[in-house]
Amino acid sequence: MKALILLLVLIVSCSPAEKQMAWESFGAEITPLKATPVSEVIDLFELDVESKFKISGELKEVCASKGCWTIIEADDGRLVRVTFKDYGFFLPLDAAGRTVIAEGVGFKKVTSVDDLRHYALDAKKTEDEITAITEPKTEYLFEAAGVLLN
Repeated sequence: MKALILLLVLIVSCSPAEKQMAWESFGAEITPLKATPVSEVIDLFELDVESKFKISGELKEVCASKGCWTIIEADDGRLVRVTFKDYGFFLPLDAAGRTVIAEGVGFKKVTSVDDLRHYALDAKKTEDEITAITEPKTEYLFEAAGVLLN
């Protein structure tokens, strides 16, 4: 009987409603269900073609100025820059290292030197690092409508 009670307590304590409460929400309301690790979908990102995804990963970097973008690293080292729909919300500046789930659109884009330098400035890179950026770069991008942080 004690084993049955313990089992019921464990089942109730691990309910989806309680797990969802552990997530901090930003932007549109989303759930953590059916998120796919970014490493499993990054190859589906196409140049200038937006496709819908719900991705998960670990935040590697957050815009140091105001949290207006973040970086998720795929298992193979490729980086995905995450921005937020309509510049409508930002993430905490200290969110690096936290688990993220983001729902929105992913794509590849050629980012201009000016934009790359702007991102480097936001990341508080040195003047030498910023001026060393001289070539546009094809990046993996994700525009999130909603984000969960754990």
